[in-house]
Amino acid sequence: MAGSDPNKLMAKADKLTRLSLTRWSADWKSATLLYEQAANGFRIAKDYEKAKEALEKASKGQELISSPWDAAKHMESAAALAKELGKWNEVADFYRRASELYVVCGRSQPASDALAKGARALEDSVPDEAIQLYTDACVLLEDDDKDQMAFDLYRAATSVYIKLEKYTDAAAFLLRWGLAADKCNATNSQCKAYLSAIIVYLYVHDIKQAEKCYNDCSQVDTFSRSDQCRFASKLFSAYTEGDVEEIKRLSQSSTVIRLARKLPTGDVSALKTHASDEQEPLDEDDLT
Repeated sequence: MAGSDPNKLMAKADKLTRLSLTRWSADWKSATLLYEQAANGFRIAKDYEKAKEALEKASKGQELISSPWDAAKHMESAAALAKELGKWNEVADFYRRASELYVVCGRSQPASDALAKGARALEDSVPDEAIQLYTDACVLLEDDDKDQMAFDLYRAATSVYIKLEKYTDAAAFLLRWGLAADKCNATNSQCKAYLSAIIVYLYVHDIKQAEKCYNDCSQVDTFSRSDQCRFASKLFSAYTEGDVEEIKRLSQSSTVIRLARKLPTGDVSALKTHASDEQEPLDEDDLT
């Protein structure tokens, strides 16, 4: 049936949006419906490039007829197709645009979710962009006092930092997670985040920074009274003594995140002699 040919639907919709001597205003309402029908037709035909184009135009149409929610949904669908086509720049751009449209609707949660979808899609191919998307997704929730909804995002972003061997950034993000958890009285998550940051510093052989992190976190009453703080204290004692077996034993403790499970990774024997000067590290790449 000619009317269901997606190419003809697109052509008809395009014509409705163009001004001419006989058409002084664009009919975006009718055109948008046609773009949506065309997108469905192209998807059925597995012509994802044209389906993506139709969804972009349908999104623009929904926005112009004051329906930002539907516009955002179409952008998310276009982003998913861009992912199938391996067009990573478009994946990021489309999910960002979808997020902006959800913000227009006053909906921080779906706005954050859109960015998180983009981040997950880009973790392997464009990890730096994935981190930025995760970070922006966190900000949307933080600004709306929904910090607890961002916990999975903090975890995901930190994991990508670890994979990229950006350990200082990973530790900083963990401390940010700890502050967010503090805001919403999520004590267990807060203490685990602080302990994870300490372990990350140990992993990169920065014992002084690990100790500073431990001391700073211990100023927080919740952490100072926690199992995680007691664990960190025992771990530092084992490092000071250069006691490899004790470090390994502690590493298997149920209170420890997996990042610590392969401790120690360096030579800690010298620490027993130079405990006041330097100290050594730990390993792993999984935070949960």
